Amino acid sequence: MKAFATLALAGFLAAPGAASAGACAWPAWEQYRQALLSADGRVIDPSTEQLVSTSEGQGYGLFFALLGNDPASFAHVLSWTQDNLAAGDLNRQLPAWQWGRDKDGQWRVLDTNNASDADLWIAYSLLEAGRLWHRPEYLILGRNMLWRTAAQSLRKLPGLGLMLLPGDVGFDSAEGWRVNASYLPPQLLVRFAAEAPIWAELASNTQRLLLDGSPKGLVPDWQLWKAGQGWEADHQRGTLGSYDAIRVYLWAGMLAKDAPGRGTLLEHLQPMVKLTATQGFVPEKVDSASGAASGTGPVGFSAALLPLLAASPEGTSALAVLRERIKQQPPLADAYYNQSLTLFGQGWDQQRYRFDKDGHLVPNWTAACKK
Repeated sequence: MKAFATLALAGFLAAPGAASAGACAWPAWEQYRQALLSADGRVIDPSTEQLVSTSEGQGYGLFFALLGNDPASFAHVLSWTQDNLAAGDLNRQLPAWQWGRDKDGQWRVLDTNNASDADLWIAYSLLEAGRLWHRPEYLILGRNMLWRTAAQSLRKLPGLGLMLLPGDVGFDSAEGWRVNASYLPPQLLVRFAAEAPIWAELASNTQRLLLDGSPKGLVPDWQLWKAGQGWEADHQRGTLGSYDAIRVYLWAGMLAKDAPGRGTLLEHLQPMVKLTATQGFVPEKVDSASGAASGTGPVGFSAALLPLLAASPEGTSALAVLRERIKQQPPLADAYYNQSLTLFGQGWDQQRYRFDKDGHLVPNWTAACKK
């Protein structure tokens, strides 16, 4: 493990342009931490009246702390998550997805259901923190979370096979199974396949979802799997692609160049690249069936699309335009989701990290940055 991390990191730092991102401080993470992270490790969404924290935000906070080589913040975020969202033990309970101030002014869990994308990001961050920081207790906790996620949120869908539902409760009915493609980052699933074969099957089925569930190459936020019929428009959200779907393009763009299936997937998603290049901005909403676009996406959308544009010859001009927009109109300090998308997309664009073909994280640290 140690040899792999050393070799992978050395190769990345030797890549053209990588040295420019090798500074010890990551200003974006410092700003994120100051604006959105409480002293005890709670990632706060200030845009909400209840000042909520979500398991998604906690998962992102763990990942960004790992990218920033910030073990202290990582430990705070993990501790708060475990104590407040998992009744004190992530080994035994998946985190509740929402916590905040209720109508009586009490701070507590507001929704006990889990959010499987958050479960995956937390488990992944633990596994990779354990590997990169040589913390076996993180590896153990990450594996336990992964097994619990599989037990609670994986379903065997007739005609498809294993699929991860967005949560344990509320996503399967007589009509079918509701699925959110943005909850399934391919890199994470490939990494998990090294832990158990079921994740390899899920990775394969996720590729089918991304290709067959968006036949025109434009991804909807939600999809419905119906036994004997396959993928259909979601009965609640229809064919709209917006604040969830933008993450699908982000995850795809960040795939390693030699990742299995990357070429096919990127070619399939070219309609979003062409749409952005034609308009000069990322649309806020896209009808995945008709291709009709409306609105201008927030600056976080621009950051999220940087990796996909960088991987596409037709995206070169748009890439420069979006980089300039982010520079001139950065997300507001308290804009949780925009800030999160920006750390993911711009951080990747600045070569602060990569994923290898097996889903391992390759952070761009220097020896002087290690704390």
